[in-house]
Amino acid sequence: MSDKKTIEAPAIPQERMKELLLFQENAGLHFNDISILDNAFIHSSYANECRGSGIKDNERLEFLGDSVLSIVVSQWLYRNLEGDEGECTRVRSAVVSEDSLSIVAKKLELDRYLIIGRGEEMTGGRFKKAILADCTEAVFAAIFLDQGFDVVSDFILRNLMPIMQDVIDYRFKRDYKTLLQEYVQKRYKKVPTYTLVKSTGPEHNQMFYYTVSFHGKTFGPEGGHNKKDAEQNVAKLAWTQVAH
Repeated sequence: MSDKKTIEAPAIPQERMKELLLFQENAGLHFNDISILDNAFIHSSYANECRGSGIKDNERLEFLGDSVLSIVVSQWLYRNLEGDEGECTRVRSAVVSEDSLSIVAKKLELDRYLIIGRGEEMTGGRFKKAILADCTEAVFAAIFLDQGFDVVSDFILRNLMPIMQDVIDYRFKRDYKTLLQEYVQKRYKKVPTYTLVKSTGPEHNQMFYYTVSFHGKTFGPEGGHNKKDAEQNVAKLAWTQVAH
């Protein structure tokens, strides 16, 4: 028999409990075990500052929530979208993206309930898209574990349906520069390089053309009426080719 001691998570303080109950009420939820919800809001930066205290971050919940989200959206698309596999994949990819989930996070005001480390707080971590999107997935997992698939499915669809409809109707504008940077950083540990190759037309109606390069490959050029649009367009070209 192992004599290794198990460190239990500390009890939820009264003030924190009030915050969680407020979130629960505003979100239209009711947890049997509210500690699961609390865990969904604990960022790794805070857990790392509290090593040895029994506080666990939300990364395992995030992992589960990613899968729960995917199956809920995939099931809805299978049942409701008249389109081939490619169209379903296009919609799902946008709906489960960081851009989409951060919108849901802001709607649910998840930043109010996040528990993050001091360093992360000082650099604006509470409002970072990636952290908010990860927390959203963790909340989905917490609902799934505590309430089951039907409840989490209803919650996800209720909050994502406006975005889903915009994506289906091609009204949801994605930030392809961010998507491409996330992909390149994760895969190659570097960032893409954008290069202005030419500009054409009179000053009041110029077109700018950019390429983007990473890992020995160059994509483009793609144009836009300003530099920001041109970079977005060439990022979309590159991301579409490499991430699908």
